[in-house]
Amino acid sequence: MPYVMPTPIARPRSAARSQSGAIRGWTLVAVLAAAAAGAAGGWWGAKSQAGGSGAAAPGAPASGASAASGPGGPGGPGGAGARRFGGANRVQPVSVQTVRKQDIRVMVSAVGTMTAANTTIVRPQVSGVLQSLQFTEGQQVKAGQQLAQIDPRALQATLAQVEGTLARDKANLDNARIDLARYKDLLAKDAIAKQQLDTQEALVRQLEGTVKADQANVDSARLQLSYTKVSAPIPGRVGLKQADLGNIVSPGDAAGIVTITQTRPIALVFSVPSSQLPQINAKLRAKQPMFVEALDRNGNKFLAKGQVATADNAIDVSTDTIKLKALFPNNDDSLYPNQAVSVRLQLDTQSEAIAVPQAAVLRGAQGFYVYVVSAENVVSTRVVKPGATDGDWIAVEGQLEAGEKVVIDGVDRLRDGAKVEVIAADPRQRQGASGGGRRRGGGAPGAASGAASGAMPGMPGASAPRGERSGKPTAGGASAPKTAAAGGEERPAWLDRLPPDVQEKFMKMSPAEREAWIAQRRAERAKREAAGN
Repeated sequence: MPYVMPTPIARPRSAARSQSGAIRGWTLVAVLAAAAAGAAGGWWGAKSQAGGSGAAAPGAPASGASAASGPGGPGGPGGAGARRFGGANRVQPVSVQTVRKQDIRVMVSAVGTMTAANTTIVRPQVSGVLQSLQFTEGQQVKAGQQLAQIDPRALQATLAQVEGTLARDKANLDNARIDLARYKDLLAKDAIAKQQLDTQEALVRQLEGTVKADQANVDSARLQLSYTKVSAPIPGRVGLKQADLGNIVSPGDAAGIVTITQTRPIALVFSVPSSQLPQINAKLRAKQPMFVEALDRNGNKFLAKGQVATADNAIDVSTDTIKLKALFPNNDDSLYPNQAVSVRLQLDTQSEAIAVPQAAVLRGAQGFYVYVVSAENVVSTRVVKPGATDGDWIAVEGQLEAGEKVVIDGVDRLRDGAKVEVIAADPRQRQGASGGGRRRGGGAPGAASGAASGAMPGMPGASAPRGERSGKPTAGGASAPKTAAAGGEERPAWLDRLPPDVQEKFMKMSPAEREAWIAQRRAERAKREAAGN
């Protein structure tokens, strides 16, 4: 039977177009998947170069880690990873300070309250209409200075009345005394009876008593009249007036006319642990001055300096503290009553003590220690025993000598025997710290000799050793130049191109959070680039 060619079945054009579109769609998906895989590989290689630790990221495939560390790979010998990691002999940039001998003050910190040496409410001693105020609110006044005037007319009339009574009784007394003298002459001539003389003598004594009473009334009225002039009982600073002109004031007014606080000198009351009491009492008995510094509430701004005047007579059993009172001259009126201040009491002074900055003293398994930099720029650990602290310096005991240099910044990755490079402690003083000293692709010249300071671990290019910065863009598209942050911490220049809120959020992250944040940005960028292809 002859072979018959089968007749082709006609397929609608719509179905053909649908199948062709599906093929093109699957092809596009495959291309995008390949691009994403390539971008992810590139991101992982960049992360391996910038991480500085050589450790695989959490969740990364083991095969990827092996390939990265193989011969010729980024992590293998002679590869980019070896150049980036730098090994254990990498030079670490550090800031140092010189050990010195100085007097260290033994200070006790506390919190206290300023109190006026004396406080009084100026009240009138007689009732009347307030005619005038003779002071300015807030001014310093002297004791006895007139402050106000009360209407004196009623008391002046009373004074005139009692003075008239006194004058009348004095006249009667003078007449009685004349009669008494006459009666004495008559009695001597035996012209009158003795009884009449005795009666006259009694009358004279009676009038003398009346005159004394009248004189007392006059003195009392004159004193009441003087009270219409209200005077300052103590020297000090007047507050705000409590009565206005035309008001009727009286001794029973609670607020009075004005309040005076004696602020020159002004007192400071604060508490210290009772364990310091023997040393304080010994100095008080010997009349040795104990200086007190008053600072603002945060302890940052110095306000005044005074001396301890006395100690309380009992220990507060609830807090096991003793109250002390110190006096301050306060000639500039910078201290106010009821002002809360931070207090530093100087109990003693250690002369010629070995002192280092507080930032140099570290604590580890062996106790407290410092890193000492030798003349060959090699660090070694020295165990020390910290003592009194005075400002930013602390007295220490140990195998340290004045003139040696100790590390105060950059200790995060230091080890005993590590090679270091000394840089300026203040980022603004480092070469290239300003915007004009930056180099595109090479970082700030001389800032750390091409090596990161370790202040921001996990940043792109943070662990590149000297001479190995390639100038390739980091996660932000910059070549890893650094600028000085506000807190002395170095930051990459590419961070300045981000919004301010993102910058602030990034600077508050921990090193691990920064690394995760950068990895996420790289992944997002890789996706966008793959989608654009």
